[in-house]
Amino acid sequence: MGPNNTEQKLLDKIRSLPPDKAAEVEDFIDFLRERESGRQLARAATRLSEDAFAKAWDDDADYDRL
Repeated sequence: MGPNNTEQKLLDKIRSLPPDKAAEVEDFIDFLRERESGRQLARAATRLSEDAFAKAWDDDADYDRL
């Protein structure tokens, strides 16, 4: 199965760029992928810490009632 219409348009545009500009596009794509990886890591860390924070918030509610 070939690339979809959007992918084909992007490929055509990249192919029409001079090599130095194509390298900039590659760098930007790498940046976007790394940024997304960082976001996924942050979401995973948040999910892992939810139980600990829930316990702390429950304890804080008990303290507030004193």
